[in-house]
Amino acid sequence: MSTEPIPVAAIQFEPRLFHKEENIRRLLDLAEQAARQGARLVVMPEMGTTGYCWQDREEVAPYVESVPGATTGLFAELARRYDCYLVIGLPEEDAVNGLYYNTAVLIGPEGVIGKHRKTHPYISEPKWAANGDLGHSVFSTPIGNIALLICMDIHFIETARLAGIHGADVICHISNWLAERTPAPYWINRAYENGCYLIESNRWGLERGVQFSGGSCIIEPDGHIQAWRDCGDGLVSGTIRRASRPGALIRQRRPALYKELMNNSYAWNPLDFFRLYGMRPLPAGKCSRIAVGQFAPGDDVAGNLAVITRLADRASRQGAELLVLPELALSGEYRGPQSALTLDGAAVLALMRLAVSHRLTLVAGLVEASQEGAFYNTALAVGPQGVIGSYRKIHLTAKDAAWAAAGNEWVAIDLPCGRVGLLLGHDLNFPEAGRILALRGCDIIACPAALNAPAAGAHTGTRIPHNYPIATGASPYHWLLPRVRAGENNVYLAFANAQDSSESLPALPSGIFGPDTFLWPRRESLVVGAGDVVTEDVDTRNLDSTYPTNVVRRKDLVAMRQTHFYPDLIRCQPGETA
Repeated sequence: MSTEPIPVAAIQFEPRLFHKEENIRRLLDLAEQAARQGARLVVMPEMGTTGYCWQDREEVAPYVESVPGATTGLFAELARRYDCYLVIGLPEEDAVNGLYYNTAVLIGPEGVIGKHRKTHPYISEPKWAANGDLGHSVFSTPIGNIALLICMDIHFIETARLAGIHGADVICHISNWLAERTPAPYWINRAYENGCYLIESNRWGLERGVQFSGGSCIIEPDGHIQAWRDCGDGLVSGTIRRASRPGALIRQRRPALYKELMNNSYAWNPLDFFRLYGMRPLPAGKCSRIAVGQFAPGDDVAGNLAVITRLADRASRQGAELLVLPELALSGEYRGPQSALTLDGAAVLALMRLAVSHRLTLVAGLVEASQEGAFYNTALAVGPQGVIGSYRKIHLTAKDAAWAAAGNEWVAIDLPCGRVGLLLGHDLNFPEAGRILALRGCDIIACPAALNAPAAGAHTGTRIPHNYPIATGASPYHWLLPRVRAGENNVYLAFANAQDSSESLPALPSGIFGPDTFLWPRRESLVVGAGDVVTEDVDTRNLDSTYPTNVVRRKDLVAMRQTHFYPDLIRCQPGETA
């Protein structure tokens, strides 16, 4: 990053329906206040000029306008006066075809620089607005490269990823977010995984019975919340810095392996799609119990097997049929060729015997010695019937790369509990990995891990009066990377993190996370004790219907993707490896 901080501000605001002129005056006052304090970039909420909860085209028609137009002209004059950049949200009318859009506009001292029409609508937009047709742009300005996203857009990993690979220094996310404590974990994830700032301008207050969450904030590229505001109108002030190069996680992408991101498998009934031509139908829906175990693998395989046996005993007694164990749980860390294991060796045979005796499927990590002489960081799935599948880690850490070759194949296996995709630790930092497994129909992602970052993010609690049972109190585990990965892909995610032998608990606790992060209370279990096991019930059943009624089989957040905007995700960008 460069050393020169750039002052910025997010405006939190409660607009009033049918009071457009009043809303604009108030936003202009707040924006001018921020500019007088030195802000070079000021971001305002989604639909801030008019309010949000419009019933239909007829109701919103008196308040729509073109871009550029009268409202953008008012804000352009302010930008010219203070030599600053503004992002506003408004309902736009296309001057050519008369369609309405939910639009974000970037305005600078010379006027309108660019705009973004919301591409991934929430349930309310189809009442009056068309899906955005402009794709996802990054706008170059003297203060940095600026991307625009609107509310629901950011639920989809592809939108912010396009900003990241196109060099955005900051994502300006304007929203009318609801139904959870904010700053929302989705916002934090998008900044972290793309190595850029995120300025969040969210409305607050109540409109037509809808309670909005507030929590406007400035998020740093490592996911740290630099500044935020819980409720009420006002400013959130902070700074950003221009990046000298793409973030590390952008540079480590494997675009050649992401071709499936362009597949739209959930455009069709998945119960039909996956059984087409009689090939790989989804496993029959059922209720199951799965488990994760957390411990610190050592250098001694026999010692690791002893711990795994104890954890398997606990999981089996609690009725689990799948147990996920940490990365390198069987072998311990790589210490040289002598630490590597073969998939037909004695240690794997011992794991098989354990699976048979406990009627469990075990997913565990190991250093694999291949027949070709290469070493891999591998996740192995072993059941009573033997080795079911193995996955070689695709995204390597620097520590991995010192000894391991990178894998090149995604792996999903079918078990009685559902279709299970395999990932390993650092893979979870790449949103493409979970998305591809979801597109393959996975109900569960099993992820052995050894991650100490990103650490869990806490929340001090909110004064926003959310309806019960939405959580409003303080939480030490508000932001957890695997929880977001589960929700954005509508999967259960079984995350077994290696416990550092020098720590009582890892910074990122093991757990099982449910497929809907907006379902309260959450369907999840966290490991809160050293060397412990937790279980969670998994339900893949369907009501008596020819269409899926279970979110894990229906996958709403996968079905609503807009793949025609995503081709750049599979192209190598400067600095990326194939």
